[in-house]
Formats: sequence, C-alpha cells, structure tokens
Amino acid sequence: MVRDDGSMLILAATPMGDVGDASQRLRDALESADVVAAEDTRRTKQLASALGVTITGKVVSFYDQVEANRLPMLVEAVREEKKVLLVTDAGMPSVSDPGYRLVAACVEQDLPVTCLPGPSAVTTALALSGLPVERFCFDGFPPRKQGQRTTFFEQLKTEPRACVFFEAPHRLEACLADAVAVLGPDRRAAVCRELTKTYEEVKRGTLGELAAWAADGVRGEITVVLAGAQRVVQDPEDLIGDVEELVASGMRLKDACAQLAVGGVSKRELYEAVLQARAGAEPAE
Repeated sequence: MVRDDGSMLILAATPMGDVGDASQRLRDALESADVVAAEDTRRTKQLASALGVTITGKVVSFYDQVEANRLPMLVEAVREEKKVLLVTDAGMPSVSDPGYRLVAACVEQDLPVTCLPGPSAVTTALALSGLPVERFCFDGFPPRKQGQRTTFFEQLKTEPRACVFFEAPHRLEACLADAVAVLGPDRRAAVCRELTKTYEEVKRGTLGELAAWAADGVRGEITVVLAGAQRVVQDPEDLIGDVEELVASGMRLKDACAQLAVGGVSKRELYEAVLQARAGAEPAE
C-alpha cells in the first residue's frame, strides 16, 4: 500500500563508496522526506552535501543501540502520513544493518513501506566473484568466537549454494583459517575489499591461498563469497526429488535437470530418470 501523497516508510540504498552510485530517487527522497532516520547522522549529512542536496526534514539517529527507543516515534510519524526515509551508512537498510524492526512494526500496523533500490555489497561481490552464483545464501557476519565460527563453517560443508558473508578486516585471517580447517584448503572463494572505492580489490582463489594472503593483514570493508559444495552423485535417482522440488516451484523440467546435473550424471540421464520415475518405471541401466 502506497499513499498518493508519498507518505510512507522508505528504505533507501546509499553508496558503498562512490557517491556517483546514488540514485536520483535517493536524492529526491533526501530533499523531500519529513523525517530522515540515519544510522550515522553525520555521514548522512556528508552524503547529502556531496550530492548537492539540502535535507529539509528532521534528521534523527537510528543505530542498533537506539533502534528500540526510536521505533514508536518513527511508526507514529508514518501513521501521521509523513514521509520517513531510512538510510544506513552504506548499502541497503535491514541487510546486516538497522531497519528490520522498523519495517516489521510498520507492516504489522498495515502502514505503507517501499524501497529505493541501489548499491548492495552482497550482489556486487557475487557478480565479481567469478564463482557459480545462480543460487546463493547470505549469512551476515560469522560468529566472533572460534568455536561458534567452526560450527558456522560446519553447516556450510554440504551447502550447494554459494554463500556470501561480511567480515571485519581484523578477523579475516582467523576466519579464513577456520574455513580451511573445516572445509579444506581447496574450496574456492573470493574476498572483495573496499567495493566501489578507490582501492577496490578482489582476491580469488582457494581458501588455502586466500588464508595465506590474509595472514599479511587486510584493511577495509570485507565481503566474502564462498563457492557452494560440489556434490558428487553417480546415480540420477538420487537427484529426482530435488528436480521435482524445483519443478514444483515453477521451473521447467529441462532447466531443473540442467541445474542439478552434477558429478557423473548428465542432464539427459537425469531428465530420462525423472520421466521414467513419473511413469512408475525403474530408470534404465
């Protein structure tokens, strides 16, 4: 639900580094919002200045420690048919940043919410990784403690999708070392550093190679893309259930077979196995 006068909660993606990535819709929203809820008010004002935009609305802080206290006021502003703009320091609000609770509160009360798309470290890193990323999952930040981080990687041992996560630069070396210990040194990955900024860098290779590289110290904002686990299957029957799940979700049978054919199974063998299973016959030898 979006009101004709534009009053609503607006989530807006902000540049990760290059101010040129700011959309015209973000510029317009900064100028016209009645309330701007910002993770860091100083950075938001600096962004507006760099864009040549004047913020005329009220600017309030909205970071993790004050999020709960700010919610009632911001929800009430939307209820009063004001335009409330939510921005974080970089990227999309609510993606490992403040925002989810405010969106949920507005949705619960049937208040209008919309989003201005734009920069995202997740999709940018996926595109630059050079890895198969047709299917992926996002896992925020790995746990800080080694034991919990080891469990985190244990859960990714058999994950067939690429996995994207953020990491603090001072923890990257230990994080990748734990990944090597659990997943092995040959799993492929990419470490994306300072995306869209002057010193943007993408290091691609095996976990073993990347762990050795990170041992020298790394700076900047870090996004890691981990290749999905390679599933070795020799019998097409083992994949029939997975194929049918994709078909049930709306994918064509041929496309599902092409996506899931792995190991020693060709997409033609898998396709024929599914047809025979549907007909109630045993797959041909």
